[in-house]
Amino acid sequence: MKKNILLVDGMALLFRGYFATAFTGNFMKNSQGIALNGINQFLRYFLHATNTFDPSHVVCCWDMGSTTYRTEIFPKYKANRDAPPEELRPQFDLVKEVVASFDVPNIGIINYEADDCIGTIARQLKDKENYEITVLTGDLDMLQLVEDHVQVAIMRKGIGNYEIFSTDNFYELKGIQPYQIVDLKGMMGDAADNYPGVKGIGEKTGIKLLQQYGTIEKILNNLEQLTPSMQKKFETNLDMLHLSRKLAKINCQVPLEYVVEDSVWQYNESKVNEVLTYLEMKQISYYM
Repeated sequence: MKKNILLVDGMALLFRGYFATAFTGNFMKNSQGIALNGINQFLRYFLHATNTFDPSHVVCCWDMGSTTYRTEIFPKYKANRDAPPEELRPQFDLVKEVVASFDVPNIGIINYEADDCIGTIARQLKDKENYEITVLTGDLDMLQLVEDHVQVAIMRKGIGNYEIFSTDNFYELKGIQPYQIVDLKGMMGDAADNYPGVKGIGEKTGIKLLQQYGTIEKILNNLEQLTPSMQKKFETNLDMLHLSRKLAKINCQVPLEYVVEDSVWQYNESKVNEVLTYLEMKQISYYM
């Protein structure tokens, strides 16, 4: 029997849900004064995705703080980001309680990001017979995970607006192959994650170079074929190029324990409603 595994980037959904609603100033506080807007919107995204992709199994992965092995090798990694808003902080733990009420495993490993946990699980399962994996996220870095039996659903603006990347359409949509995403990020950097790559090389140029040469190694081995200006950009930023590529690469060897049978998508409505009632979020039952 085919198993359809939905791997959810929990933090991406929670932050997206929070900021999609916080701009109105309505934090949906309950009688205890706890803001619930992020959790509320998270659940709307989450339940729409389970209805859309009809998974047999669901896992939710989380970041476990701002410090990871990436900040150890590059202290400026994500250092440009503001601290989470005060109204959002209590929702980090509460949303996991809600997810657990659906009997969905919450997986997060200290020193790693949710991306790494998702990549590790996807890598563990992709070669098993009759497994199809969908990664639900808003993070384009996850596109490097696309391969046979692994597709990535990028959330666009609104609820239920997904852009699906698979091996069938990837080159048509991006102009390169999934495995080249890491090299692209190494060259163009990532302003959101605060690493520069090669200064002066953006996405368009990076894609063109990868289409022509295939990999960073082959570009560097053929620098003499590039313009003097382009050669200088690579030579000047060579160390940062390799560091940026290392930061961009999802670690698919996280020491985590995941048992497929523990993530069967078959929840007890009474158990979920008990948590929703406690949080004063009974209206979410409408989407179940």
